[in-house]
Amino acid sequence: MYLVKKNDIKKIAKALEEKYTLYGPYMDKEFGQCFFDKVTADTVDLNAPIPTNPPKHVVFPHLETIMQYKYDKNARKADIAMVFDDTPKALFGLRSCDLTGLQCIDRFFLGQEFVDEVYRHHRSRMFIVANTCVIPFKQCFCVCTDSGPAAQEGYDLNLTDLGDSYLVEVGSEKGKTFIEKFNFPQATEEHLKQKQKLVEKSITMFDDIATESKAWVSRVMNRVTTGFIKEEIWEYIGNQCIECGACSYVCPTCTCFNINDANTAAGNTERLRTWDSCSYEGYSRMAGGHNPRKPIEDRRNKRFFCKLSYSQSKKYLRPGCVGCGRCAWVCPGDIGLPNVVTYIRREIHE
Repeated sequence: MYLVKKNDIKKIAKALEEKYTLYGPYMDKEFGQCFFDKVTADTVDLNAPIPTNPPKHVVFPHLETIMQYKYDKNARKADIAMVFDDTPKALFGLRSCDLTGLQCIDRFFLGQEFVDEVYRHHRSRMFIVANTCVIPFKQCFCVCTDSGPAAQEGYDLNLTDLGDSYLVEVGSEKGKTFIEKFNFPQATEEHLKQKQKLVEKSITMFDDIATESKAWVSRVMNRVTTGFIKEEIWEYIGNQCIECGACSYVCPTCTCFNINDANTAAGNTERLRTWDSCSYEGYSRMAGGHNPRKPIEDRRNKRFFCKLSYSQSKKYLRPGCVGCGRCAWVCPGDIGLPNVVTYIRREIHE
């Protein structure tokens, strides 16, 4: 552990900037919102609120070429080449909910029978600097999903604002090798205790500050897993949905994608991966036109099953929701996950 004065924290960002493409939170003055995108050491804002967009786009791009191939008709042979992005990327100032979201995506692409080599290539070239939330934000409910306010694992370095300085914790050999170059003073156990007190205080502040979203998910998880939810509830939720897909696009853990092949002017064919959403009517439609999930409430049922069912938690070692509150922000139908949990809990009590 190290203790870094606030004036010196940019030294870390500047050093990362020399080796990596730097991504982090910044406040957009024109829109008055925080975004997570390419930044410089001078523009990254560690005090910014939860970004409007999750950082998953850095490692799982919205649109990405994953393969190229060319078919030789005469030789009846196809030359196939995987396409990898070799750009090293550093995520600086990642909140614990978004880091937990990345870990969920890791388990989807890397932790099952088949491993996605394109995704693994992205992750192998990444440096992560997490940022502890010493004060919750209005839409947060990470304490309900065990994903904050402080990161427990998955980072190379973790920053905690102690007031006049930052406590820097090391989470990997890569992080240790990097931070040792600066000769920052060592932190003590007292500094670690100070961090723990700040985290505990942050948790106690949720009732007063995080007033936009509440999602006590444990009992609802049992209800979703066993299927003991009245059909009228799903129908009500489905009637509120306009199938815009916004919830999937801002969710840090959604991994649905589509594959398209596109011919190029050079005569090659590119295989493109793009984000998809279970909100869309065509998501489960088959080639013959049959759709096993035609009613919209069936698709909404599936989405919340992914986020809250025990089978998903068993597969990914945690709920599929990280408590960032973004889905509640963007949903025009008022069926972000916190409200859905409320609807189901209300039905349980009735």
